[in-house]
Amino acid sequence: MHSCPTPPARSGTSDAVAAACTAAATLPPPAVGWTELAAQRAFLVQFARRRLQDPALAEDLVHDVFEAVVTGRAQFGGRAALRSWLVAILKHKIVDLVRQRAGLDSLDSDDEDGPARSLECPQPRPDEVAEQREMLRRTLARIAALPPTLRRTLEMRALHDASSGDICRELQISEQNLFVRLHRARKALAS
Repeated sequence: MHSCPTPPARSGTSDAVAAACTAAATLPPPAVGWTELAAQRAFLVQFARRRLQDPALAEDLVHDVFEAVVTGRAQFGGRAALRSWLVAILKHKIVDLVRQRAGLDSLDSDDEDGPARSLECPQPRPDEVAEQREMLRRTLARIAALPPTLRRTLEMRALHDASSGDICRELQISEQNLFVRLHRARKALAS
């Protein structure tokens, strides 16, 4: 953890350096007091709000950071500035939150001081739903217009998600013939 300088060639100084290194290695990490944490609170809340666009959630995550520090789950080693260390913990809490809420966009941004990306709703907009329904209607109409052998094969595979073995048994065709029919049906739909 601590790096000690290489002792010089003189033996008296070497013993002193070794004793200092041993003493430094056994010291507990510097403690973080409430006043130091409270001084960083406003910055951390603002940081979390920019990322989350939710003031209450930002407050909760900053509270979680302070709780981790006070309970000893996170210990300040003094290797970085206190603010940097607290921001790193907060970033990890934000990432954990995002992972819990699957389907949301990433909260990472290239510029930490720039505007935060807004979280998008994972559901399609009404105009997108209407467009998808129209495309589905046209596709089903094109499937219905296929020759009966190709239509039945494609319906079983694409719409009913039947396995190759089930389709071959029901239509009494070989697996090779099944793939030929599926290829022809897809080609007819694409044209």
